[in-house]
Amino acid sequence: MDLEIGLSNTNNLMSSWSSLRSIAMLAYQSVGVVYGDMSISPLYVYSSSLSRLRGGVDMEEEEILGMLSFILWTFSLIPLLKYVFFVLNADDEGEGGLFALYSLLCKNANLRVPKDSVKPHFRGGVDKSFFERHAWARVSVLLIVMLGTGMVIVDGVLTPAISVLSAVSGIRVKANLHEGLVLAIACLVLVGLFALQHFGTRKVAFMFAPVVILWLLSIGAIGLYNVVSWNPRVLRAISPCYMFHFLRMTGKDGVVSLGGILLCISGAEAMHADLGHFSRFSIKVAFLGLVYPCLVLAYMGEAAFLTKHPESIHMSFYNSIPESVFWPAFLTATLASVVGSQAVISATFSVVQQCAALDCFPRVRVVHTSKLIYGQIYIPEVNWILMLLCLAVTLGFQDTLSIGHAYGIN
Repeated sequence: MDLEIGLSNTNNLMSSWSSLRSIAMLAYQSVGVVYGDMSISPLYVYSSSLSRLRGGVDMEEEEILGMLSFILWTFSLIPLLKYVFFVLNADDEGEGGLFALYSLLCKNANLRVPKDSVKPHFRGGVDKSFFERHAWARVSVLLIVMLGTGMVIVDGVLTPAISVLSAVSGIRVKANLHEGLVLAIACLVLVGLFALQHFGTRKVAFMFAPVVILWLLSIGAIGLYNVVSWNPRVLRAISPCYMFHFLRMTGKDGVVSLGGILLCISGAEAMHADLGHFSRFSIKVAFLGLVYPCLVLAYMGEAAFLTKHPESIHMSFYNSIPESVFWPAFLTATLASVVGSQAVISATFSVVQQCAALDCFPRVRVVHTSKLIYGQIYIPEVNWILMLLCLAVTLGFQDTLSIGHAYGIN
């Protein structure tokens, strides 16, 4: 009997160790796929938001701290509170995204049963009977889901364009390159990014994860250095009072400028949409353990620099980098911008597959790129259409500020 108990305990320990190792591996991969987009937001958040306020000139410290407070609270309420603690707990057979949530409604309220439907998870209730009685409610939910899904797909077009163009434009801080050459470099990088997609999420994640981890640690360290060196008082922006001070000082112009802060949560929807590529717990571990603290430090450090150099708002991120590490940071930023686009590209593949399953999108060829994770997919037609649209946006807008305005509309 003792021998059987000992063997059982050993098996349990081995199973626990295997589970932890699996979670750690998925968390490592998710950094490169899910959080790449969110991690490169410091490249353009301040320039896109504060430049709308009096053209980004004559900025006062209170205004910069107010903008930082808006960024910190937006970043905490949406990705941290909303997604980590609530949205990630809802999935459809391990799949995430708006259509996965809609599929749950289909299965439980007779809205419209998907072809691959399984038995309902919950018993009927008030919400179920309401949707079953009112056709307009069912149609309204479907329209809202389709609108949200369309925004995710638009994000898959805008994010690669603004990310790569922001990173490549940084070279103009040190080298006087013609704008046309910068655009050509950005387009070449975009073509290379989409050409990699057929390798699958797993292989791409193993290539991209080290880049994003290095990038996050770098901007976190630079942010901490800037806070200590330039203005430790930016820590006061944690108080929401600075948001009210900002609105009182800036008025209507301040409200308009707030559209730019939404860039700090760009890619947040990928946390749920990419759920099928990884696991709920691994996505949470990666965000809480690495992504959130590093990005908070990065935003604080950039704000600390701007309080002393408000004239540098248009290229604030690159100007805030210490001279001795500029070129390594520029190279890492360029690589991270490529990786940053992966989150929304993978999310777009997932939501298109879900749309097609519910007959809300034309049938497309879905290639499963992993034998272990069912949700890791590649859709060739969608991939190349996204590439063409990204190139069109890059060549059409030609600067990150204009693309940032499009983000505000989206």
